[in-house]
Amino acid sequence: MTLPAPHRASAPAAASAPAPATASARYSRRSVLTGAFALATAAALPVAAAGRAYSAAVPNIIGCSAWGARAASEPVVVLANRPERIVVHHTATANVTDYSKQRAYALAKAIQTYHMDAQGWIDTGQHFTVSRGAFVLEGRHNSLAELNTGRRQVRAAHCVGQNTVSIGIENEGTYTSATPPAAQFAALADLCAHICSQYGLPASEIYGHRDFNATSCPGDRLYALLPTLRKDVAARLGTPLSESEEDPVWDLVRQATGRPAATLGEYLPAGLLR
Repeated sequence: MTLPAPHRASAPAAASAPAPATASARYSRRSVLTGAFALATAAALPVAAAGRAYSAAVPNIIGCSAWGARAASEPVVVLANRPERIVVHHTATANVTDYSKQRAYALAKAIQTYHMDAQGWIDTGQHFTVSRGAFVLEGRHNSLAELNTGRRQVRAAHCVGQNTVSIGIENEGTYTSATPPAAQFAALADLCAHICSQYGLPASEIYGHRDFNATSCPGDRLYALLPTLRKDVAARLGTPLSESEEDPVWDLVRQATGRPAATLGEYLPAGLLR
């Protein structure tokens, strides 16, 4: 998750650009860039059996108070609208083999400390975090409560231009050349399915951070697995997987017309997460 320094969570995010109303929008950057990686990496993770439908079971999400979050520095804004999509990130931290709940708590605290103390944001930037040990944690305060109602969302600070219309999920690890642990990927799919179920989103509305901002996030390998993630989520929902109406090809238009560039490396400063 590349974090642009000038962006603050307390300021309204810019509205996303409309999708081009042309046939070329169907040829997505997503499908062109990820095909080779998807073939190479999809076999490394479990894929839902064809025709098998799952209920979107409620995952165990650890709330802010449970993992010891600090209070937000100012009131978190709750928006009246539902999210339109999910944006997937990686933390670009070490691919640790400590899969404990204690590690997950330490990660959540380190992210919040960095976002509030170094970035000057009011709270953690993303809505939810999935640890390498497959623990799912609430990020920004009130994200879980609003998810439970399925009617509104919290304004976040995870992706410039998408902070008022999407749910941001951080995945612990660096997935440039490595794939996520199978349990973590399954937990991500469970979380996405629950979010889609609560907000009435199709599985096709799952994107990577790089679809909207100039960043390598969520890493080549995890980005290449997004088609598998969409299929797994659709299977859990028991719904067919359809192509999204707003295809990521329009992020190329934003790039040519001045979308924000990444200004910071990914991700937490050395020594912050001990």
